[in-house]
Amino acid sequence: MMIRKDFITSLSFLVGGAALAPLAGLSKTLHPTEALRLKKGLQFGMIKEELSLVDKFKLVKDLGFDGIELNSPVPFEIKELLQAKTQSGIEIPSTINKDHWSKPLSDPDPAVRQFTIDSVKKSLEETKELGGDTVLVVPGVVNEKVSYEKAYNNAIDSVRKLIPYVEKTGIKIGLENVWNNFILSPIEARDFVDKIDHPLIGWYFDIGNIFRYGWAEHWIETLNKRIIKLHIKEFSVEKMNKEGLWKGFDVELTEGSINWPVVMKAVKEVNYKGQWLTAEVGGGDREHLQKISKQMDKILEYY
Repeated sequence: MMIRKDFITSLSFLVGGAALAPLAGLSKTLHPTEALRLKKGLQFGMIKEELSLVDKFKLVKDLGFDGIELNSPVPFEIKELLQAKTQSGIEIPSTINKDHWSKPLSDPDPAVRQFTIDSVKKSLEETKELGGDTVLVVPGVVNEKVSYEKAYNNAIDSVRKLIPYVEKTGIKIGLENVWNNFILSPIEARDFVDKIDHPLIGWYFDIGNIFRYGWAEHWIETLNKRIIKLHIKEFSVEKMNKEGLWKGFDVELTEGSINWPVVMKAVKEVNYKGQWLTAEVGGGDREHLQKISKQMDKILEYY
């Protein structure tokens, strides 16, 4: 396994240098304080219209979205997805590994951990084929089977075992914050990534998920350049307190507790280069998705 400094010096040779060209291009063309235009994405499962794959992609494009995020390993042929991508003009910037929750990288059973390591390896390969740059991975889960400390150590070990595949593909791993009883502060999240210490492993930060534990702008400030992608959803602390924990998500974008002007100011101040703001909310038909697109436009006005 390469150590970080060796990998950095070999970036230009990785996959002919092509896989990391976007990273190199950003450093050459952007002033350090110049903000990128953020693109709008949504998850494939949010599209509830009964349409062909290509027509689903075209619908999303017509509604003002720039990209679609897929679960991976994908349930389609890669060739079919690439055709739909070409015909619609939509991008596939990232995927979500589908096995990291049911078979966590922190599981006490080495065979379970290896299963998901192999699954994430497949996701990295698919994401490269699809023209994306990031795979979302939940790093671990704490529950009655595994203590916090054991989960932490197992997760670190599992993510490190993925480094050779990250280097081979040039695809980033974005570790996401979810309600997994694990990594509960921005300082711990920062230190977890820093302990792995690899330029292609960072944080896929979910703005809505974090409101159970604190304020998104605080996490963004601390994670800073470690944030490689952003998920958005809304959350209402009032509904959580009055109706129950999960009811906090039952609120429209821009109508909950998240102070979007402050959050987007924080995103801009850390010079976020992940390019994407991807919705992870309840799906529906074209009218519903159009509403989400307009809500995201309102949020982007604060950037």
